[in-house]
Amino acid sequence: MTDSAAAPSSQVILLGTGTSTGVPMVGCRCPVCLSEDPRNHRSRTGVLVQSGQGNFLIDTPPELRLQLIREKIPLVEAALFTHEHADHTFGLDDLRLFGYYLDRPIPLYCETRVQSRLRQAFDYAFTEPPAWLHAGATPRFELRTIDESPFELMGLTIHPIRLLHGRLPIFGFRIGNWAFCTDVSEIPVESWPLLEGLDTLVIGALRDKPHPTHFSIGQALEVVERVRPRQTYLTHLSHLLDYQTTNARLPAGVELAYDGLRIPLAPSA
Repeated sequence: MTDSAAAPSSQVILLGTGTSTGVPMVGCRCPVCLSEDPRNHRSRTGVLVQSGQGNFLIDTPPELRLQLIREKIPLVEAALFTHEHADHTFGLDDLRLFGYYLDRPIPLYCETRVQSRLRQAFDYAFTEPPAWLHAGATPRFELRTIDESPFELMGLTIHPIRLLHGRLPIFGFRIGNWAFCTDVSEIPVESWPLLEGLDTLVIGALRDKPHPTHFSIGQALEVVERVRPRQTYLTHLSHLLDYQTTNARLPAGVELAYDGLRIPLAPSA
């Protein structure tokens, strides 16, 4: 990768690192769900990207408001989406305040299939509001279609990475020498070159046992062995993975991610 895709001051914050149920899981009394280690408390998966020109999200998980408050983020100016599942989109209404602050629509970058689901789930945000509604009552969004082509956002070059989530085609994203590949169960042959030369890879690894739509830890480690990033963090984690005991058996350079983890974005060479 030869583009100057990230400024030295840029970073990503992993807002959430849990699977669709979150951890602790409702009604569960397993050791991880009862753990007092804050790194075992996993809200639904999402990322904040901070550049010198502003903040944008990758996915809008259901706990988004709480995640932004926790990380003291005052403003979000855009969002990208990996796919349309509820645990990655149902915090979308929490962007309503930012459209009000900025007095403009918030751009949402996603595939047309994801746009259709957002229009269905948040129909009130994509129709003309009644005249009697006060300013700020309705979200203001602008849908922008993306495909596998790179695009620019807030001074950063975004490279979409085609992945498979079971049979569902989804996107990961590469920014500089960092890549985010959540909810992945297969990497198409044409996507492997986008994972070369990484400083940091954040990749989904649900549990040890294989799953039909997510990599297991073993499968994620096979990816790490092939692309050899300098550092790997496993995300979209279930309650079956304790932070300390799982890290103790992972190879050097591979760790479980946790909510609030900050990762610098270095410029590409």
